[in-house]
Amino acid sequence: MTDPEMNARHGKIVIGLIAVGLVACLGGCGTALGARIDAESSAAPRVQALIEANRKYPRWADFPAAPVDLPEPVAIAQRVNTLRVTSGALAGEVSRIAWTLDDPVAFAQGVNARVAATPIASATVRTQAEIDAYAEALRRRGTAPPPVDRR
Repeated sequence: MTDPEMNARHGKIVIGLIAVGLVACLGGCGTALGARIDAESSAAPRVQALIEANRKYPRWADFPAAPVDLPEPVAIAQRVNTLRVTSGALAGEVSRIAWTLDDPVAFAQGVNARVAATPIASATVRTQAEIDAYAEALRRRGTAPPPVDRR
């Protein structure tokens, strides 16, 4: 025998062994999937009922029917073209808008100027000391009273 003939023979042997191994593995899976339920288990009746109820699922009758009122390809193409045209029109409208956020620094200064021009109510004008005193008074009010002596 030549070397290629010997290699071919060894290849056939290896392929045969792999096939035998796969059949053995699949046979093991088949027996594992067909395992019996332990009849002494408290969940056995419920498990068996679920298995029996779903043994034939899914049936072809359970699948939805194929749609019948689909639009023709020409109608879909017309809709796509309409969307393209309206998209172009919308892009044209957007390009004509005078955007004010081109300069963020100027925008922030404008907002700050509008806020500064708004008068503040006198009730909201407080110093930091007044705010801290008010917060401390609220904390004192929020403390729990001493426990009641139950003797």
